[in-house]
Amino acid sequence: MMTSLRTTGCALVLVAVAGSVGAQEKSADQSGQPTIPLRVQVVIAQYKDDRKLSSLPYVLSTSAGGNATLRMGTMVPVKATSYTPIAQGGAGVNPLTSYNYRDVGTNIDCSTAAVGENRYRLALTIEDSSVYPEDQAPRNTGEMPSFRSFRASDSVVLKDGETKQFTTAVDKVTGIVTKVDVTLNVVK
Repeated sequence: MMTSLRTTGCALVLVAVAGSVGAQEKSADQSGQPTIPLRVQVVIAQYKDDRKLSSLPYVLSTSAGGNATLRMGTMVPVKATSYTPIAQGGAGVNPLTSYNYRDVGTNIDCSTAAVGENRYRLALTIEDSSVYPEDQAPRNTGEMPSFRSFRASDSVVLKDGETKQFTTAVDKVTGIVTKVDVTLNVVK
């Protein structure tokens, strides 16, 4: 029997800005320049035949010139069986079953830089992996789970309140389309 892992939507906030930023109070970086707190939302959505299957939002908080990292997932056991002789020179074999673990989940790395008035360059690396559900798994895998993976790395320039599609990709096995949208907000 194949193990199935389902992912549910969630939001996770990483805060990399020290202190609060109010109307009168602003924090500063090591050079004394005022920091600009930013909120970056990454939405990973999957579609099949123009029907949305899932939409997973992730929120990272950082500052202009800062970095944020998100690691979220689980370890999935994968059965590995080897066969050893029962006795030296014997014909019988003794099955030895062990388990290896494979990480599945979402990893996001984001670095930001101010590039002009109210415009910011976001350099993103997004990795997403999961276990194929039984009804979508490649054929001839027996009881062993099959894994899908997605990785995109690029940069995008956004202004306050703007959303852009970061990337789109199609899974060759299932035809499921993965779209990644990124939104930037300056925290006021």
